[in-house]
Amino acid sequence: MKHTYQVNGMSCMGCKASVEEALRRLSEVQNVTVDLQKSEAVIEMNSHIPIAKLQETLLKAGLHYTIEMQGVAKEIPHHKHHQKHSKSKKENESGIYYCPMHCEGEKTYNKPGDCPVCGMDLIEQPKQHNAQQYTCPMHPEIIKNQSGSCPICGMDLVPLQPSISSEQKVYNDLTKKMIIATSFAVPVFIIAMSDLIPGKPLAHLLSQQSWNWIQLLLTIPIVFYACWVFFVRAWKSIITWNLNMFTLIGIGTSVAFLFSIIALLFPNIFPSEFKTESGTVHLYFEATAVILTLVLLGQLLEAKAHSQTSGAIKELMKLAPTEAILVKNGEDTVISIHDIVVGDLLRVKPGGKIPVDGKIAEGEGSVDESMISGEPIPVDKIKGDKVSSGTINGTKSFVMIAEKVGSDTLLSQIIQMVNDASRSRAPIQKIADKIAKYFVPIVVSVSIITFVLWATVGPEPALVYAFVNSIAVLIIACPCALGLATPMSVMVGVGKGAQSGVLIKNAEALEIMAKVDVLITDKTGTITEGKPSVEKVFALVDKETDNLVQIIASLNQYSEHPLATAVVKYANEKGTKLIEVKDFEAVAGKGVVGDFQGKQVALGNLKLMDKFNVVIPEDLTSKIIAEQKLGKTVSYISVDSKAVGFVAISDAIKESSKRAIAELIASGVEVIMLTGDNANTASAVAAELNLTDFKAECLPEDKLKMIKELQAKGKIVAMAGDGINDSPALAQANVGIAMGTGTDVAIESAEITLIKGDLQGIVKAKKLSHAVMKNIKQNLFFAFIYNTLGVPIAAGVLFPFFGILLSPMIAATAMSFSSVSVIVNSLRLRKITLH
Repeated sequence: MKHTYQVNGMSCMGCKASVEEALRRLSEVQNVTVDLQKSEAVIEMNSHIPIAKLQETLLKAGLHYTIEMQGVAKEIPHHKHHQKHSKSKKENESGIYYCPMHCEGEKTYNKPGDCPVCGMDLIEQPKQHNAQQYTCPMHPEIIKNQSGSCPICGMDLVPLQPSISSEQKVYNDLTKKMIIATSFAVPVFIIAMSDLIPGKPLAHLLSQQSWNWIQLLLTIPIVFYACWVFFVRAWKSIITWNLNMFTLIGIGTSVAFLFSIIALLFPNIFPSEFKTESGTVHLYFEATAVILTLVLLGQLLEAKAHSQTSGAIKELMKLAPTEAILVKNGEDTVISIHDIVVGDLLRVKPGGKIPVDGKIAEGEGSVDESMISGEPIPVDKIKGDKVSSGTINGTKSFVMIAEKVGSDTLLSQIIQMVNDASRSRAPIQKIADKIAKYFVPIVVSVSIITFVLWATVGPEPALVYAFVNSIAVLIIACPCALGLATPMSVMVGVGKGAQSGVLIKNAEALEIMAKVDVLITDKTGTITEGKPSVEKVFALVDKETDNLVQIIASLNQYSEHPLATAVVKYANEKGTKLIEVKDFEAVAGKGVVGDFQGKQVALGNLKLMDKFNVVIPEDLTSKIIAEQKLGKTVSYISVDSKAVGFVAISDAIKESSKRAIAELIASGVEVIMLTGDNANTASAVAAELNLTDFKAECLPEDKLKMIKELQAKGKIVAMAGDGINDSPALAQANVGIAMGTGTDVAIESAEITLIKGDLQGIVKAKKLSHAVMKNIKQNLFFAFIYNTLGVPIAAGVLFPFFGILLSPMIAATAMSFSSVSVIVNSLRLRKITLH
């Protein structure tokens, strides 16, 4: 047997080789092929291997990747699969975690914790909702996929409430620690600042030494419980030499805390300039407590903001229905979404969500597709029309046939693409990465220099100034603001695009799209509706028209081209019987040929006729030119190298194409139409769209050649197409844009997919790209300016001129809010208008 699995976390060819090697060690495995680009592993085995065993094999090999079966509903019964996994993780936990700063690229982790490079909390990748499950109020161990009664006590089962997400757990944990830290930090701060309170009431209650011991006792819970994780991260960063924000916090607060303990226990070893009027050494417990509490506050606010950056993905996931109505033997039965298989008939009631992808088999409806296409107007659907999972039916009821289920549905693919793109790295991030690499060592060096300078040339008490200012330098520096600047904007931007019907495969495409200055677009299915219809079948011999319809329809029944579909549909409407054709061949960019009852038949453009040396009468040529000048696509029909007629096909131009092209040209983008159609038809379409640049009779290699020529001139080229013949050009372009209404091959070759499949989506993609890049630059500017100004001020450069020094506590406040401000700025992208 052969199964395909999703493997998450691979980032290079070394990862690919390691996964293949580990899985081949299993005795049941005959062969393993890993596709790094698709994150897929195809495993051939002589007997079924449980997912748990595959995952265990990877972990034993030291590989922290997650492996899961694709299209579970089609391969094993869902309830069995779910039971295996329900023991290891909660219902709405994906078990996949990633670093918000993407320190190790697209690498993922299989358990929560902190990033081994930057030390930040790992974020859980949102998981698509499971099917609704039911449990017994009296016997919670009973969990079923359908409603009914408890097999033990007979009570009605009730819907099982989902557990809180891992993300929410982290936030709740931080909230609890924040309350504890604040409860202890406030009294410490009041005690330390008691000398500033009129009348000094605390001095009358206890001696300064006693209050110092109380400060120590109050600081211990903050250091060793609420904020202990910061010191753990700092230690990890030092022993692995992945220096980060926590390195600086750990060093700064550790020095202040240890200094205070030593000063409390052995005050006589310190010089007089460190001592107060009462003879005790001035301690820094309040600095330690307040700094750590403020850093914790920053982490809490970041955790809250992070949950909002992935809000678009979560909203998409909420679209997925959990149940469906199966129509079988004339009866309706409510079933789990995971029990649906391809070919099932499903009833969709008024106001109900469409459970899977398919087409209407009976009835009609008006479907709200705004959650996927971004267009608010409901779309009327009749028998034979396709419908997508997660969209909402209007006021009528219909029966649909399931065609794509599980991970194959459009909604599932959108969610997966958004997840992948959110974790990808934009080229602009390389600037921040280079700086971050040297950032911490430079800051530590500046801190040491600050101490030395203040200790040697500073005013009295010089050592106190040196100590406080060097700690302030360590605390104020924030490499996290730099690291978060790009990924936060990308995550929010990609989510916004998905909600507007623009799917972005990776962050690089998002960045390059802003620079695009040439758009090459196909005609059929891109500029036009892609729903061609036969206007006329002309035969040189009048009585042969019906025969020609049978010939060309029989030939086209083997082709997937939209024009072929139109011809077959035309023949079916006329009741024409289709006959088997031998030696069928589709000639790329030219047409189709085959053997029809012993006759060599060709249907296509003039290039195909030339290839077979077809003789074309002048009167036929003049009729064809007249049709072409009306904007129609005309295919020649030849039998045994003799032209016997033609078929004229019309394909209406999309209403949005003219408006979109005008907007793109106004924004400085040169629009070029390349089409395999003839010059007359291409000219008519170009004139209607006010296009000045087009090229007709293009083969796939011609499109590829033109893109390379434009790129050689320094142009940044985007290519929009929808067919298999467009895939080479889509792959070659700087940004490939596929119409969501097109073929899977075209979508696979592109970096951006437009769900609705019209050029207005390119306008949206361009606006989104500009907005995201502007937002990233704002974030980077803020992070650079913050650190460029903050570190010198903390070091005391303003003191000689204005007498200004920065308290370590103020430095901690600034540092905590610098990261939060970057995230908040990124969240502004949710409010941009792309229409």
